[in-house]
Amino acid sequence: MNSFKANIINSIILIAVGLWGYLESSSGTAIIPVLFGWVLLFCSPGVKKENKVVAHIAVLVTLICLLGLFMPLNGAIERGENIGVARVSVMIASSVFAMIFFVKSFIANRKKS
Repeated sequence: MNSFKANIINSIILIAVGLWGYLESSSGTAIIPVLFGWVLLFCSPGVKKENKVVAHIAVLVTLICLLGLFMPLNGAIERGENIGVARVSVMIASSVFAMIFFVKSFIANRKKS
């Protein structure tokens, strides 16, 4: 697994699970992870080519998305929405997964130079 594949997987999960949440709740804020997913999907070709600027943008977007998902997680826990907790937890897990591979990629590239 590399950062490109991890980014694609994260993008697809953010888009699919975000749409599922939006269709179930009709809340406008549920569409935010979908937008982050699309941005990350558009960054994928640059990540694949190991473009440093695009890779850093993808990491920043992933980090912002990851941090932003903790408030919906707290809200779903407080409301006792088990499906909502599961949805947000899946998006958090995929974002952490992608961040791990981004960091590994950055470390490997740093060792090369």
